[in-house]
Amino acid sequence: MDSYLIHVNGHGNHAPMLDVNLKNTGNILSSGKVKSRKPRWAVRASEMSKKTFNPVRAIVDSMKVEPNPKKAMISLSLGDPTVFGNLPTNDEVTRAVKEVLDSGQYNGYAPAVGYQSCREAVAAYYNCPEAPLKAQDVILTSGCSQAIELALAVLANPGQNILVPRPGFSLYKTLALSMGIEVKLYNLLPEKAWEIDLEHLESLVDEKTACLIMNNPSNPCGSVFSKSHLQEILAVASRQCLPILADEIYGDMVFADCKYEPIATLSTNVPILSCGGLAKRWLVPGWRMGWILIHDRRDIFGKEIRDGLVRLSQRILGPCTLVQGALERILNQTPPEFYHNTLSILKSNADLCYAALAAIPGLRPVRPAGAMYLMVEIEMEHFPEFENDVEFTERLISEQSVFCLPATCFEYPNFFRVVITVPEEMILEACGRIQEFCEMHYQGAEGAQDLECDK
Repeated sequence: MDSYLIHVNGHGNHAPMLDVNLKNTGNILSSGKVKSRKPRWAVRASEMSKKTFNPVRAIVDSMKVEPNPKKAMISLSLGDPTVFGNLPTNDEVTRAVKEVLDSGQYNGYAPAVGYQSCREAVAAYYNCPEAPLKAQDVILTSGCSQAIELALAVLANPGQNILVPRPGFSLYKTLALSMGIEVKLYNLLPEKAWEIDLEHLESLVDEKTACLIMNNPSNPCGSVFSKSHLQEILAVASRQCLPILADEIYGDMVFADCKYEPIATLSTNVPILSCGGLAKRWLVPGWRMGWILIHDRRDIFGKEIRDGLVRLSQRILGPCTLVQGALERILNQTPPEFYHNTLSILKSNADLCYAALAAIPGLRPVRPAGAMYLMVEIEMEHFPEFENDVEFTERLISEQSVFCLPATCFEYPNFFRVVITVPEEMILEACGRIQEFCEMHYQGAEGAQDLECDK
């Protein structure tokens, strides 16, 4: 019996690619016993895709409701400040990108973590004595959402858990569950301007807890933590040896009577990955420019976390090079009055909305201190015909053509979120319609009791 040997040698550090012994069995070459396999199509979605679930989309897509055709739709649901055209970015910002585009110098690939000069610009912009930064402490990302994804991926393994605010931005849970990471929800307290329930937070920590996610200023609450409260959060993280993933995309977007404190400026030992970007403060969410700032004064993250972030960033080869090329100019040459004007509009809208909704029986808005949102409690006992916040907001659409997100989207039922970036006249019109809706359906204590008896 003849034998045939096919052998492809490796070269240098490469292993052999093929090493097969074939036996000549008459007219057939075989490699011993070969199991018969009937080819068939068996294409299935991956487990990761099956675990990916966005609660906002799930709830909104299930709301099969048509707006009132007699009233123009007013959407107070989308956290995109560009939708109505009343909050354009600054001319200096757009000029910077136009000139970069015309230069033709930023059409190729950049390093996966971003151009060195751009990382230096971000580090210089946020550097301060309390939280020093250098270029190697900055990872540029495709928007703040990718910054959160990379930070979460580097800090937690499948089977571990993370601590997430309730109410909170739904993306944290969407990303974590897709990675096989458990989510534990800690409570925010509306009666304390949405401060964290620190006792509840600490009770959730166990040996599998990988990190604490903190969002300040907050989406969906519009809250801003005080310096003293941030110090209390850091004390819990320090006691439990928990790193913090700080979602600070709304950093500096606080109203005049409030002060924003980056949590890293208050930390002496807790390592922090701070996620931010251009989207909100510069009003360009579609440009997808974000960053991770690595704060690690005690070298607790060490080389391993930094190297991990670099490796993870190589999966998509970094953010848009055109925006990177304009980044230093955007950060350093956007005039201060642009930020001031944006915040003035948001504060005015917030005050108008809060005052209007606070005067409506059955609603209890929580006054915001920053960001672009306001949360409103529905006193469901006064609206007994509605089962929950989802039904309430569905009927608000069908009767008044006003769309607010039910806070079930943020794991916090019987509230709804209002976006305050819409033009003033639309805010006033929407609040007027909400008042009309509530007056139509509100039941006093006696009326609500009668309706319960009829059920």
